[in-house]
Amino acid sequence: MAPIRISSSSLRQGRWYEYVIRFALGGGATVFTGIISSRYGASVGGLFLALPAIFCASATLIEKHEIRRKREAGLSGVRRGQEAAALDAAGAALGALGMLAFAGVFLCLVERSVAAAFAAASLAWILVSVAAWFVRRKLRFARRVVRETNGSAMPRRRSF
Repeated sequence: MAPIRISSSSLRQGRWYEYVIRFALGGGATVFTGIISSRYGASVGGLFLALPAIFCASATLIEKHEIRRKREAGLSGVRRGQEAAALDAAGAALGALGMLAFAGVFLCLVERSVAAAFAAASLAWILVSVAAWFVRRKLRFARRVVRETNGSAMPRRRSF
């Protein structure tokens, strides 16, 4: 199993205006959340912190970058772009589970100590997110093994 790594190589693939779009959408979502919070209270406004404004921009940019890279290599790249965006969406969903754990732990502990609640909630977020990633990876591998041993479906050949 490959370890989790951080790679900055994808930052060089983007154009400056793509980062401006991400920044503007993220800032707009934050301002929108602030307006909702001041009008209806922090508990309602907090629900909007999960607004996926940045995800929409990043998914389309990821797809576009993958298509561009494959076209430069002489291939279509459409399927590869879709799969890369789908993988990003799966990661966002797993991260959302972690944020749900963060919110639950923080809610339970905030009345005792804000600092302790933040620390415990951060730990819950990382544990749930990483555990969800491992579970997804194990299930994906288990499905592939069952499919290959059953003979019910041939392993898919990728043509991107």
